[in-house]
Amino acid sequence: MRRIRFTLAYDGTDFHGWQVQPGQVTIQGTLQEILSRLEGTPVIVHGSGRTDAGVHALGQVAACTMANPLPLRNLQMALNRFLPPAIRVLSVEEAPLDFQPRFDAVAKTYEYRIAREEVCSPFERRYVHHYPYPLDEAAVLRAAPYFAGEHDFSTFAAADARDELDYSKVRTIFSSQAWRDGDRLFYRVRGTGFLKHMVRNLVGTLIEVGKGNHRPEDLPGLIAARDRSLGGATAPGSGLFLVSVEYPT
Repeated sequence: MRRIRFTLAYDGTDFHGWQVQPGQVTIQGTLQEILSRLEGTPVIVHGSGRTDAGVHALGQVAACTMANPLPLRNLQMALNRFLPPAIRVLSVEEAPLDFQPRFDAVAKTYEYRIAREEVCSPFERRYVHHYPYPLDEAAVLRAAPYFAGEHDFSTFAAADARDELDYSKVRTIFSSQAWRDGDRLFYRVRGTGFLKHMVRNLVGTLIEVGKGNHRPEDLPGLIAARDRSLGGATAPGSGLFLVSVEYPT
């Protein structure tokens, strides 16, 4: 048997997220279907994390265990031949048999893109959150770094079926920054891991700051409150990209 590690990019618009769900087209389910066809027996694919419906990836990492002796280059070519154009395998490599994309990861980076122009191009709409309304962008830029550090991010976590297991919602954010480039407002965050809808809720809260409903200086209090009702609305999935996943060298 061999452990295969994949780096993937995908346009998540037409998928119901990463994770397999009955009756839904998902990234994981699509990969498993094709790999199982190549293997001749069911193959389970594990990803570094679950991206939500409509969320994109520039560098998702996944892995599976197979007996198929196909050379790596041929395996990559076969996958890209049978996968829909919205999913591309960027690289394939051998990995230790105990490699786990989720639990071995030491950092992930996400980026959120907000289109600020009055009219959003139809060719851009799938990959941004179009928000042409008044926004104090200087306040947004000042607010973004407040999320950095080790915190309990309950204020920014959606309800999860695993909440009853009482898992910790403490995460470490290494960097959190926003900037304007042309007609786009960008937010990029790098951390040890993220809770369900966490990045989209951070963005929703930054938008509330831009609207004047919170000051940048209010964010430490919102974090400390651990109260989801105090955080901003969940920003649309279309603007969110999983940029990269990092592992020990």
